[in-house]
Amino acid sequence: MPRRASQSVTVSSVNIGGGAPIGVQSMTNTDTEDVIRTANQIADLARAGSELVRITVNTEAAARAVPEIRENLERMGVHVPIVGDFHFNGHKLLSSVPACAETLDKFRINPGNVGRGRKRDEQFSQMIEIAAKLDKPVRIGANWGSLDQELLARLLDKNAALAHPKPLDQINREAVIASALESAAKAEDIGLPSNKIIISCKMSRVQDLIQVYQELARRCDYALHLGLTEAGMGSKGIVASTAALAVLLQQGIGDTIRISLTPEPGGDRTKEVIVAQEILQTMGLRSFTPMVTACPGCGRTSSTYFQTLAERIQTYLRDSMPDWKDKHPGVEDMSVAVMGCVVNGPGESKHANIGISLPGTGERPVAPVFIDGERDVTLKGDNIAEEFQTIVQNYVESHYKPG
Repeated sequence: MPRRASQSVTVSSVNIGGGAPIGVQSMTNTDTEDVIRTANQIADLARAGSELVRITVNTEAAARAVPEIRENLERMGVHVPIVGDFHFNGHKLLSSVPACAETLDKFRINPGNVGRGRKRDEQFSQMIEIAAKLDKPVRIGANWGSLDQELLARLLDKNAALAHPKPLDQINREAVIASALESAAKAEDIGLPSNKIIISCKMSRVQDLIQVYQELARRCDYALHLGLTEAGMGSKGIVASTAALAVLLQQGIGDTIRISLTPEPGGDRTKEVIVAQEILQTMGLRSFTPMVTACPGCGRTSSTYFQTLAERIQTYLRDSMPDWKDKHPGVEDMSVAVMGCVVNGPGESKHANIGISLPGTGERPVAPVFIDGERDVTLKGDNIAEEFQTIVQNYVESHYKPG
């Protein structure tokens, strides 16, 4: 599908926009003052596939921790761009802790939380001047939960004077767009080049997000970061984010994405990275790890063996990718099918690079394995899972070789 033309922005070694692959971003939820925990979570997110990681910088202690966090990551061999997220006091922190500004690869500024009145312009200018001096890219990230109230009031007054006022929701959407675009224009006036600016306009409702980004894409050529803010927990957050982003990505809109899931207590933060990757991969936009096709099960599959095997193989493939990525280029495009009965099992297995059709209820206790569309071996007995995993490993080593 054709991508919207956008300016190219380089964040450390990562290219954003300008036709570059759509990037996956995430954010830590540790206290940034805790250097070890924050560095470890950044490392986990990067190893899961996050190509940019955003951290909160909200106190002087957090700002002073940033260089130490970078040092810890370097010792771990983790090289990922770090984005500093600033609200309310970013102008003070970037000025008083220059090592923080120098260490960060990108700043995120929320125009609704920079300040009010004359102070707003002064404080915004201060942050942009530092970014321009250090040649740092900036994401100007408006959010309808923290709108510039003076801008919103101006638009509401203007709307009230119309003969036929527009609905309040439409004014709210326009306020988010105007906040981002007006701030970007000010940043350019101050001296930040347009190819150092990324825009985001976060909304928490699917239809609002779609309409805002469609309009934003029409009115500018800045690189765009997509994400449904406050998406929610579990399946709701995943479904809402997928519904919104899939529509926009299908239209060629978006240069980086983040899935803002509320983690379950003690939940793994890397889940938002995996969901983002799976959205891009299932849409055919990028490949990150071999995908497993598996049937949902029915009355023919009273055994849960195929479910266990599918989960085991999917976990094995994802866990193997950090090692396979360099050793076996192209393996991320491999497809594997784990099917539960004879109805669709052989057909789906033939469509995959490697597929296995397990016996359903009342079927012969054998499991034919297909490789590149041809029946290869038939597995039986108690070690089918181990034997099939060995077949997958052998296929990877024989078909995906460096060079």
